[in-house]
Amino acid sequence: MSVPAASSRFCRLCAIACAVAVVTLGACTTTPTPPPAPPVAVQPPAPHQLAADQPDFFKLPNLAQEKTPVRVGIILPFSDSSANVRALANAMMKAAELALYDSGNHDVLLMTADDTGSPADAAAAAQKLLDQGAEIILGPVFSASVNAIAPLARDHGVPVLAFSTDRSVAGNGVYLLSFQPQSEVTRIIAYAASQGHKNFAAMIPQTPYGDVVEQSFRQAVTAAGATISDVERFNPSAGAVMDPAAAVAKSGCDTIFIAQGGSLLRGIAPTLAYDGVDNTKVKLLGTGLWYDPATVKEPLLSGGWFAAPQPSSDDAFNEKYRQTFGAEPPQLASLAYDAVSLVALLAPGAAYHRFTLAALTDPNGFSGVNGIFRFHADGSIERGLAVLAVDPGGFTVVSPAPTTFQASGS
Repeated sequence: MSVPAASSRFCRLCAIACAVAVVTLGACTTTPTPPPAPPVAVQPPAPHQLAADQPDFFKLPNLAQEKTPVRVGIILPFSDSSANVRALANAMMKAAELALYDSGNHDVLLMTADDTGSPADAAAAAQKLLDQGAEIILGPVFSASVNAIAPLARDHGVPVLAFSTDRSVAGNGVYLLSFQPQSEVTRIIAYAASQGHKNFAAMIPQTPYGDVVEQSFRQAVTAAGATISDVERFNPSAGAVMDPAAAVAKSGCDTIFIAQGGSLLRGIAPTLAYDGVDNTKVKLLGTGLWYDPATVKEPLLSGGWFAAPQPSSDDAFNEKYRQTFGAEPPQLASLAYDAVSLVALLAPGAAYHRFTLAALTDPNGFSGVNGIFRFHADGSIERGLAVLAVDPGGFTVVSPAPTTFQASGS
């Protein structure tokens, strides 16, 4: 790959003022008043766009001089105060290295930086990577850290593939490569409506997750041309579900969307039955929180539907990770694998012009560990999800995950 013509790392603009000569006429006895100096044109500072390889950028000694490596910054919470978070960061880094090995691209250079959980430290980590010539940044995990690094990356024209699920931090160069509940809600509501269900009620926890889910639920039902019979919020920590369950049972709905998992989900189903909900006539719906082997232990959830990645889609990745590192990968490790795989896919483009808005928001999307996905211009992610049914023996696919976005008319 040829190296672009050398240029200064930062564009510097300066204003030039012209001196005005005062001419004194010998025949005059008075000195004329000098004309006013012309106004100085002030130019706004140019953004510090990274446009070409620079001598001070990080480079491996064995890389040919004519090569411009694909410098990829990775910000993960390696020094977080939580041991679980540190373990997650290390697992994600291993998955990133595994993806780089699988890609076979020797021009991709992974450069790491630490996010301790402090936004200030995250910003410092981003600045370090930018100073080293990162063309794209993967991470951070936490939304506050994403907010901290976004202005720095944006100023340099460097996109960010963050692992946060908080859609409020997406956009303007930040793309969320994560599992977002909006995709699950949209998929399950659209599928239920396609099967003839018209009146939707919901039981949603009083949590930030619940706030996001409620908004998505209302939008999805409206988009499906259906009706919202009732929406009840409940306090999950108190387990206060009796009154909300009684309310939705009386709403005349033909579906009840329950955005809850675990033991509380298994307690909601009998409560609804006590209030007169017949699960053979009223369809129970859920999110990926239902994807738990314990869910099938509650008979009254049998027949319910929920959206999740296609079962076994990540088997190959999990097996490769186990064989390589001798441990089971956490679910989020697959995000780091997909991030580096996407970078390697786009790497053949022109240096410092490969990770463009058009490239990242390709409407055809990309294939990842957990199925197809694509980014929208607002930084959100859309995933191809399956619809699963709860059966006494496990989960059954009732609507497979799409293998292409073109099938959905996009």
